[in-house]
Amino acid sequence: MRAMRPKKSEISSRQKDLYRIELEKIIDLDHSLVKLSKAVDWEALEATFGAYFCMDNGRPAAPTRLMVSLAYLKYTYGLSDDVLLGQWVENPYWQYLSGMKWFEHEIPIDSSSMSRWRKRIGESGAETLLSETVKAGLALKVIKPSQLKRVNIDTTVQENNIRFPTDGRLYDRARERLVKAAEGLGIKLRQKYTRVSKYALLKQNRYAHARQQKRANRETRRLKTYLGRVIRDIERKLPRANLELVSLLHSVELNHLLEIGKRIFAQQRTDKNKIYSVHAPHVECISKGKAHKRYEFGCKVSVAVTSRGGWFVGAMAVHGNPYDGHTLTKALNQVEKIAVRPEHAFLDRGYRAHGYEGEVTVHVDKERRGTTSKALWRWMKRRAAVEPSIGHLKQEHRMDRNRLSGRLGDKLNAILSAAGMNFGKLLGRRRRRLADFFAFILGRHISDLCPPQLARAAQ
Repeated sequence: MRAMRPKKSEISSRQKDLYRIELEKIIDLDHSLVKLSKAVDWEALEATFGAYFCMDNGRPAAPTRLMVSLAYLKYTYGLSDDVLLGQWVENPYWQYLSGMKWFEHEIPIDSSSMSRWRKRIGESGAETLLSETVKAGLALKVIKPSQLKRVNIDTTVQENNIRFPTDGRLYDRARERLVKAAEGLGIKLRQKYTRVSKYALLKQNRYAHARQQKRANRETRRLKTYLGRVIRDIERKLPRANLELVSLLHSVELNHLLEIGKRIFAQQRTDKNKIYSVHAPHVECISKGKAHKRYEFGCKVSVAVTSRGGWFVGAMAVHGNPYDGHTLTKALNQVEKIAVRPEHAFLDRGYRAHGYEGEVTVHVDKERRGTTSKALWRWMKRRAAVEPSIGHLKQEHRMDRNRLSGRLGDKLNAILSAAGMNFGKLLGRRRRRLADFFAFILGRHISDLCPPQLARAAQ
């Protein structure tokens, strides 16, 4: 789908603007979000993202500043697209960040535009958004250049938004999707098994909960039989179906579902590269050795955080469940692309035998105990600071359950989550600096007017 480059919003001077509310008159210009909006290089972002659009063909796209601001706000506050746009109408500071001059009473775009924009910018565009948060932090002097010399790198699992995959659920879901796709093409099946499959799945869940495995396995086999009958019925009737040109797209979807259904029907317990979800067949089963969660279904994510400050300078989703050490080279290359090339990288024991050969000095935990200097060992002990950063990334910035589709969605969600956390840290750090300044001034005045004991009590 073609789209023309977005145009800059022009300030209108028509008569109706006389009755509109100007944002600068109803907001606090010392607000942290206002200060941060002035530190972002919007012109550079418009020039970068303008390359993703056509010069003279298609419908003009939404303003770049609006889309970038919505992307930052979405992952800073952990909101969905619809909820974000609903709160955008109510928040004048969010509108000011988006480049609006007047207070708007209607949402500027449809929520589907954000999905299309994310797919258009891709992984490189998301890395640009993450890099801009680091540049804004350096411009505001919140991030010190010395903090970018040392990074902590670790891997985690980004779970996908799917149900826990059991054989019974997969059989029933595949049958349900195949029946729906066949009905869309006008294929009349011999039997849909909707009612009997519903009760078979209910029995299977209850028998498994009661530890009656023989009965549960019997119902699982029954669900598998229903799926096999539907697959064979569709294969018999699909070549003879009179498909119109409009139905070709639905036919491709049905063939794709047939392939997934066959793989689910044929896969065994000990097979590799199994399918764990019908709508997300790329999901992988990853075991990180956690006692409370033995298996996680999603993809592995490598993150890079500064040893001081906890700023994210890299986040990369990798598929295929590789060994942690094999992801180190790509992770360091991404850090150099987003920020600067670090001097030291601190890793846990999972990166042993990483095979990295580059200019960055790599330190693996406990490999040089007793042979390193005290200063280096203190930095090595700070490697564990990456763990709470990952926890905040998951709980507050939408990386606990990825809701974006496909492998591209995994990559975008990981990078934008890191960008949202950096953006939130910039807002919080700005408020903290102002609070510390006023506390310092207040403490000085109290110490001048009161005895030392009262001054210490007041502080």
